[in-house]
Amino acid sequence: MIHWFEIPVLDFYRAKRFYEYVFQIEMPVSPMGEYTMGFFPAKGEVAGAIVQGAGYQPSVYGARIYMSCNPDLTAFVDRAVEIGGQVIVPKFLITEEVGFCAFVLDSEGNSIAMHSVQ
Repeated sequence: MIHWFEIPVLDFYRAKRFYEYVFQIEMPVSPMGEYTMGFFPAKGEVAGAIVQGAGYQPSVYGARIYMSCNPDLTAFVDRAVEIGGQVIVPKFLITEEVGFCAFVLDSEGNSIAMHSVQ
């Protein structure tokens, strides 16, 4: 059911550095009127962006987005901490069939989940 997601940010370029470093990606930037957006690489039918602008307020209490960190999320969590993120829940086994998860705060204070098979 997920088609599009947006992660609210206050300091756009700090957040862009955070996500590019953690996920080892490049995020194209596009101004959209009063908003600034940095786009994640699309995976199939699901795409998303970080967004700075009116009405976008980071929160630890919002919807939790699960980011793919295969094959092993350990390196992703380590990079998140290196660039200013904070581990909320360390890596744990969900089930053998589902894999592993960890929860981190990004550079803006959003809670994100990292998932991997190992």
